[in-house]
Amino acid sequence: MVPLLSLGIGLLLLLLWARYKGIEYVLVHHRWIFVCLFLLPLSVLFDIYSQFRAWVVQKLHSAPLQHAQRVRYIQAQVREWKKEGQKTYMCTGRPGWHTVSLRVGKYKKTHKNIFINLMDILEVDTERQVVRVEPLVTMGQLTAHLNPLGWTIPVVPELDDLTVGGLIMGTGIETSSHIYGLFQHTCKAYELVLADGSLVRCTPEENSDLFYSVPWSCGTLGFLVAAEINIVPVKKYIKLHYEPVRGLKAICKRFTEESEKKENHFVEGLVYSLEEAVIMSGILTDEADQSKVNSIGHYYKPWFYKHVEKYLKANKTGVEYIPTRHYYHRHTRSIFWVLKDILPFGNNPVFRYLFGWMVPPKISLLKLTQGEAIRKLYEQHHVVQDMMIPIKSLGKCIETYHSDIKVYPLWLCPFILPNNPGMVHPKGDETELYVNVGSYGEPQTKHFEAKASTRQMEKFVRGIHGFQMLYADCYMTREEFWEMFDGSLYHKLRKELQCSDAFPEVYDKISKAARH
Repeated sequence: MVPLLSLGIGLLLLLLWARYKGIEYVLVHHRWIFVCLFLLPLSVLFDIYSQFRAWVVQKLHSAPLQHAQRVRYIQAQVREWKKEGQKTYMCTGRPGWHTVSLRVGKYKKTHKNIFINLMDILEVDTERQVVRVEPLVTMGQLTAHLNPLGWTIPVVPELDDLTVGGLIMGTGIETSSHIYGLFQHTCKAYELVLADGSLVRCTPEENSDLFYSVPWSCGTLGFLVAAEINIVPVKKYIKLHYEPVRGLKAICKRFTEESEKKENHFVEGLVYSLEEAVIMSGILTDEADQSKVNSIGHYYKPWFYKHVEKYLKANKTGVEYIPTRHYYHRHTRSIFWVLKDILPFGNNPVFRYLFGWMVPPKISLLKLTQGEAIRKLYEQHHVVQDMMIPIKSLGKCIETYHSDIKVYPLWLCPFILPNNPGMVHPKGDETELYVNVGSYGEPQTKHFEAKASTRQMEKFVRGIHGFQMLYADCYMTREEFWEMFDGSLYHKLRKELQCSDAFPEVYDKISKAARH
């Protein structure tokens, strides 16, 4: 009784203090209170519901039959839009706050919303080594389904809540991408409902122009309703080697060397300062030294980037065996290192042991509840960007980032970029090794200004034939955007498929002016 009374008094005092200071003040300067009391419990309930629903669908084997019905409903909505006179553009009816992007598209309020309730795994074909899924299937859902069967997808992008549709219509990457390429390069087929309501399937052989134009198009060519993705055998552990490296030239040299080794199944770098990094390389294995097994995904474990930093501080190499699914989602609990700005004490051992099982809060719920004041604050004082550049320009890129924004750690993830048709490909005629440089956090440069500093980064990336991930704030003009991306095939398809009255151009969905 006494503990409950104390808790009640504490909550009452907290509410009185919030009323005195003002809700906006508390949400901006002490957001962790709102996150701990409301968002974390809501996130847990949402996870329980999602997992229970997926389990029921799997047991009843109902997904394939329902899929056909749901696709017909999407087609009916598109045809109804045509009958109504095509008054506005179309977009998916999924709420803007529900996506993983930190921004919300303004167009959701003005465009015709087509509701797409497609979130199931349809089929696992081990003979063809393909999994067929609906677009709202998440990475967490997919690995939980495939790993017990002895399979995985070749590229498992970080964060449990990333969806197949988002990773195809945008892009996705992981530390195996130096072998397999981007997420789109592991896909064998797409199924889409087009602007006229028809259902089409496209592969590299069938409707190939459409197949190569879908990635990065952000839903501006049609509605994705299913995808076929390659699957590969999975093993129990990742044998992960940690190597601290000092000196920018040495960092770039060692990272490039490890990225070029095809015997490495996984390669990753975390850059902690201009002159300090830890390079990690991993291989799949079923055998493990049990004394070196680290189940890093358990809720009470240190956040992964802080765990890695220990090797840098100790200035020693190391080897661990990480359970495969734990490795795939190693940055999920801390949302890389974004969560430290929301929950400054989140990696404290006491918090981890008592409340770590509730972490992380859903990014979608963070967006839904952030309000205009927090949104503007984050826009002006935080950077969340992923820039993809040729690996030969890595050193120059890190120096530019250090000068313009000075955000650490930086996430380095290598990937092979084939010379396929579409919006993103190397400058030359041959496949080229690229690296994704991810910067997430509060800039430490005194001269940082969101628009000017981001435009400076965008100009640098365009100049070395790099690409900006489209989930992030984009301040480029339309001309600059199409200087960065190859729009020739995309615009050809938009004309052929009569998209101009049905969907906005991709730039009009991703530019800073289109989001808030």
